[in-house]
Amino acid sequence: MYTLDDRQTAAQTWFRQLRDDICAALEKIEDEGSGTGGSDAGGSDAPAGRFERTAWERPDPSGEDGGGGVMSVLKGRVFEKAGVNISTVHGTFSPEFARQINGAGEDPRFFATGISLVIHPRNPHVPAVHMNTRHLVTTKRWFGGGADLNPALPDTEQTEAFHAALKTMCDAHDPAHYPAYAKWAEEYFWVPHRNRHRGVGGIFYDHLDSGDWDRDFAFTQDVGRTFNTIYPQLVREKMHQPFTTEERLAQLRYRGVYAEFNLVYDRGTTFGLKTGGNVDAILMSLPPEARWD
Repeated sequence: MYTLDDRQTAAQTWFRQLRDDICAALEKIEDEGSGTGGSDAGGSDAPAGRFERTAWERPDPSGEDGGGGVMSVLKGRVFEKAGVNISTVHGTFSPEFARQINGAGEDPRFFATGISLVIHPRNPHVPAVHMNTRHLVTTKRWFGGGADLNPALPDTEQTEAFHAALKTMCDAHDPAHYPAYAKWAEEYFWVPHRNRHRGVGGIFYDHLDSGDWDRDFAFTQDVGRTFNTIYPQLVREKMHQPFTTEERLAQLRYRGVYAEFNLVYDRGTTFGLKTGGNVDAILMSLPPEARWD
């Protein structure tokens, strides 16, 4: 049986707590959501949604315990689909994949724990969003993750508020973080075959290993806390705003671009599939409905 060290245990415990805090915040919004939406609300009068949790185990190819996770999915009247997943997995990378992972080329054994969420609201004026943070251990040890806003109908004030919250958080840790991580997000969330970005950015970081593990962990925790403060604010600003059939169609078409990025370019999707993760949990990020025309 795999034994976690103190730092691995601390990270896993935090991601579980963050999952609980985010799920509680989203369920509270669902309680407030009666009568939301416009002509195509399609569920605004339904009961408030609640998360359903499904645990899964990852069998290691060696036959040993490979860890697992819990998938939490809500389908409600404000959030058409919200998924908040946590996982803690360990084992051995394939030789080919090991060469692509920081510190795994010389020793393919790995440990990874983290949280990943994607939220697809019903109302096209409410932005979709993605957030994940993770801790990985090979022969090296680091944190990664970020948060990015994905509105189908971009709103300049909301975009600025989202970035301002992330910048304030980053600046409290290191003034160099925000410009570097915002640029990284801008580059990462580019959809080459569409010649456009997926969303309006945020922050993205990887291989965070300053030499001070506690400092890096504190930053990663604040990414989660900041998300759970700013995103509910943005939802409440827009969730009662009327919308038209045309705006709903624009949302469905945008979701198509979102799905394309996640299936073709997203590192998390690749990592999950390459390491034998739960397919339903990995593809939780896909929208419940999308359109290509």
